[in-house]
Amino acid sequence: MIVITGSVVAAPETFNELFELSLEHVARSRREPGCRLHSVHVDAENGLRLVFLEHWDDHAAVLAHFAQPDARAFVARARELAAELPEIRLFKGVELPLSDFAQTQVDRPE
Repeated sequence: MIVITGSVVAAPETFNELFELSLEHVARSRREPGCRLHSVHVDAENGLRLVFLEHWDDHAAVLAHFAQPDARAFVARARELAAELPEIRLFKGVELPLSDFAQTQVDRPE
């Protein structure tokens, strides 16, 4: 699985347009083959920062996504509306069972 995180900070006057474009991009991306998750969130500490979280089946799905004309247009417009240079990071990962990390015994008061 490929995990992508990204963020973009809007200027106050560009936030609404950037947010609407982001919602459209997310909805479109979710319909692409290999997309397991694609979401955008408003940062609770900086209301002008949009944070993206994506899960893709594999490298090929990500390459196909990045090659989509609509995705390329979104990135170009987001850069125009951004107050700071957008950030993106890609990770290759394997999902681990929660039981590997969860507490196996709950302490109870006696």
